[in-house]
Amino acid sequence: MRPALRALAAQQGGVVSRRQCLAVGYTEVELRGLTAVHGPWVTVRRGVYAERELWEAATGYDERARLHDRAVHLMTETEHVMSHDSAARALRLPLLQPRHELSHLTRPGVGGSRTERGVKHHLTRVPLGDTEVVDDVEVTGLARTGVDVAREHGLAAGVVALDAVLARGASRRALELETTVMWCWPGVRTAREAVALADGGAESPGESLTRLLLVELGLGPVDTQFPVSVGGRVYWVDHRVGCHLVEFDGQLKVRGVADGGVATRPAEDVLWDERRRQVAICGEGLGMSRVEWADLFGSRREATGRRILAEHAVTRERFGDRLPDHLAERAALIRRTTPRRRSA
Repeated sequence: MRPALRALAAQQGGVVSRRQCLAVGYTEVELRGLTAVHGPWVTVRRGVYAERELWEAATGYDERARLHDRAVHLMTETEHVMSHDSAARALRLPLLQPRHELSHLTRPGVGGSRTERGVKHHLTRVPLGDTEVVDDVEVTGLARTGVDVAREHGLAAGVVALDAVLARGASRRALELETTVMWCWPGVRTAREAVALADGGAESPGESLTRLLLVELGLGPVDTQFPVSVGGRVYWVDHRVGCHLVEFDGQLKVRGVADGGVATRPAEDVLWDERRRQVAICGEGLGMSRVEWADLFGSRREATGRRILAEHAVTRERFGDRLPDHLAERAALIRRTTPRRRSA
């Protein structure tokens, strides 16, 4: 790209419009060559381009969708705020991949919504309240975005997003106020349920979905990030129900940093340490179930639920339903004096 256009691309998240290209001196013939099948640029959206190198480096769903969001913003001339999935991506909130990959924007003044050419337009007569500016793009605020995701995509996606919203510092009261404004909007009942179930203790979508499964199994209340002190060390476990612990095992634990994980040692060493950790924790009079990502979807989800119920029953038979006082008191002390450091 020519320097003037590259400066614009840097301000606009990597995308530029056809009009901007012509304004800095590109011709129609040049644009056709640049955007050819194997050319150095790709067409993100009709009339909006990005360098092929940037596009091919954006391998994740959210990364390419974020470029599409920026293209939509760039080409929308009417007053708008990016919202729903687009706001969640801008705010780096976790999203379960939706069935339909759309950019979302909210426009004030009228009611209703429509979808056209990969964009869902949400029209509202209600003021949007607090908004945020992310990379020069105005988006709905954390609370509104989380609630909108729940309305748009259902309970599981809503709980995942709202857990992250609470973890980022939004209050449950703020979430409840958002649903109050939406008293008769589509999906608001689901959003209210998601708000009631949300817990800022979750550190990943997998933990959120695991907790949701425990609730659906009738196990609870679910205590998140439960600390267990053993031999001078504090271990934090994802979920506790009575004397039974449930840990979500994500691949990031064993994947190397170079591959997008957090492991700085060989996978077998990490797994061995996890095994020793579980033995130490369960030696305190606690049972444990382990869940991985694939256990939370499809036919395996039902089987996982049956397994957890069986393992929980064994724990209850051995140790009872009530957490021993010494473990409860120790956990309360740890929480007061040693705040949990959230995972990377």
